[in-house]
Amino acid sequence: MDATISVICFKSKTLANGEHPLMLRITKDRKRTMKSLGVSVHPSNWDFDRNEPKPKCPDRKYIQQIILKVKSEYQTKLLEKAARDEDYTAETLVKEQTREQIQSETVESFYLRTVEQLKREGAVGNAYAYLNSYNVLKSFNADKPLSYTFGQIDEAFLSAFEGWMRSKGNKETTLSFQMRTLRAMFNRAIKAKIVSREKNPFNEYKISKFNTRTPKRALSKADMMKIIDADCSQGKEIEQFAHDIFVFSYLCGGISFVDIANLTPANIADGRLIYHRQKTHGAINVPLSEKAKAIIGKYDSHCEQAGYLFPILDERVHITPLQKKNRVHKMCSRVNVALRNIAKRLKIKATVTTYVARHSFATVLKKSGVNIGIISEALGHHSLKTTQIYLDSFENSQIDAAMQNLL
Repeated sequence: MDATISVICFKSKTLANGEHPLMLRITKDRKRTMKSLGVSVHPSNWDFDRNEPKPKCPDRKYIQQIILKVKSEYQTKLLEKAARDEDYTAETLVKEQTREQIQSETVESFYLRTVEQLKREGAVGNAYAYLNSYNVLKSFNADKPLSYTFGQIDEAFLSAFEGWMRSKGNKETTLSFQMRTLRAMFNRAIKAKIVSREKNPFNEYKISKFNTRTPKRALSKADMMKIIDADCSQGKEIEQFAHDIFVFSYLCGGISFVDIANLTPANIADGRLIYHRQKTHGAINVPLSEKAKAIIGKYDSHCEQAGYLFPILDERVHITPLQKKNRVHKMCSRVNVALRNIAKRLKIKATVTTYVARHSFATVLKKSGVNIGIISEALGHHSLKTTQIYLDSFENSQIDAAMQNLL
């Protein structure tokens, strides 16, 4: 049975001004569903027999236009359903958004909706990257809200956005990050059918033009050995911990700080460290040297109580993704300050951070003649995914032999 579409003055509800709301009423298979049109009318101005405003109604033309638009919209829906031989109910028909409604969603509403969705899903890192992108766009459009649609973001818009960021003194890496984040959001909008694929301005505007190569951050093997052999036992507790984390990262394939923070006893099996990277979700399987095992052993008491190998996270305290993210960020900052102090005492000129251990792992092995397919110059630099693919493709024995060159 085909659905019937009508607009009625809903007498069962009276507003504070004495008017009744106008409702779209759809009936199919003897079931009715109604939806407010967002307008109301006084009963004295409505012809209840004909379901239309009376000639004397003050807003008659305006109301007639709304009724005509809504009826036409839903009649089109019915024709599309019939053409596709698609089943539906009165309720599902009302809940469906039209293509025009979807594509009229503003950049602002889609950004904020996406951020909230990612937070609910626990993808806190992505949520805050998009929130940062949203705030930068708001600053760019300081004179007006983000009330435009994705269809209005074209190559000229992107060029103007780039120029504005450059005028603020932003570097190439920042420009690249902001444009990549905006492109990712545009792709989400395409997937949600908010904008057509043909309107994607990034087909012409190339992000690859930005020079995002950063200076090499790897230490020489000699400087690495200075840090590894340094006696920090008499230093502050945070410096002892920072030293342990840095050495552990270097000895365990350049494991990142966030991955170290999330390690549990379940990640150790048969003398090996096995985990999935937080960033790329790639599987990592590396041998645990005796020195690495000794570092883990120092924190056994914390692990028994908190559930994590190292005193960064505590399963009794850090429960939500946001709590974990904030704690990891705070601890990483403290560790980096301590590492800089250690490097200064050892007269190492380079800036030492937790990430330097990752670069140093790759560089030391490369200079030792290890197969570049295993360690890859791009480890943590240009293509982490490619590095993971290479590492996964080699036997454990090959990786084990390569890591003998670290000390």
